[in-house]
Amino acid sequence: MATSQSNDPCTYDDSSVLPEPGCDLVTVPARQGLEAVDILRRGAGDAVGPVLHDDECDTLGFLVPPGTAAAWDVPGSTCTETNGRGMRLDPQPPVKGSDWLLPPGDADLATDPAMLRRALGEAARLIEAADSRR
Repeated sequence: MATSQSNDPCTYDDSSVLPEPGCDLVTVPARQGLEAVDILRRGAGDAVGPVLHDDECDTLGFLVPPGTAAAWDVPGSTCTETNGRGMRLDPQPPVKGSDWLLPPGDADLATDPAMLRRALGEAARLIEAADSRR
């Protein structure tokens, strides 16, 4: 398993967290992730796949297609690769202290990485603008 760039000490490095065969997992701070989910859900069609919320680390994890980790370079996030290990989507949260924000079956199989990049960028800009007004 490989991980790309990370500025977040709380990452998913256990392949059992990644429920789809070969899916990668993009982990971001919860505030930015929640904004990105809203942005993706407002877009055309169902652009967001299953999303995990880890209460303990205050992060969100987006399931993305295999191979995403190889080119993931979004600051403040981590993309973990599963190396194609076979896993299953389970309606039960895969990690103690976590829960599905968007559970399997209620969302597409995986979030499009290009759309996620744009949504995370927009979310970061919205958060920065909101914080600068305080």
